[in-house]
Amino acid sequence: MTPLKPYLIRSIYEWITDNSLTPHLLVNAEYPGVNLPMDFVEDGRIVLNIRAEAVQSLALGNDEIEFNARFSGKPMRINAPIQAILAIYAKENGRGMVFDPEESDEDSPPPNEPENKPPQRPQLRVVK
Repeated sequence: MTPLKPYLIRSIYEWITDNSLTPHLLVNAEYPGVNLPMDFVEDGRIVLNIRAEAVQSLALGNDEIEFNARFSGKPMRINAPIQAILAIYAKENGRGMVFDPEESDEDSPPPNEPENKPPQRPQLRVVK
């Protein structure tokens, strides 16, 4: 199955905007592959306003979030892999979702069971 996190981010974004609030992302600025305005990073994290009026070409994809924005008047293309997203929340009331930064990739397959394990017999019973 595909990872759940990008779907949660999209749905929470829509929920926040439907309630006329301002969606913000908390991003791990030290994650590999991010393209962020490093002048605004504090303690390895950055908060980004992703309200439709503040950004252009917002794409909440399955692998990354990307958009164009201005920082101190300078245009910049922002890219953040989904794994770098730590939270999405409404600025006005803080409601949203925080993601576990230690969580492993959700799309990794479950561990294989030992192959030399004997097959089990079906566990069926008659119900009257």
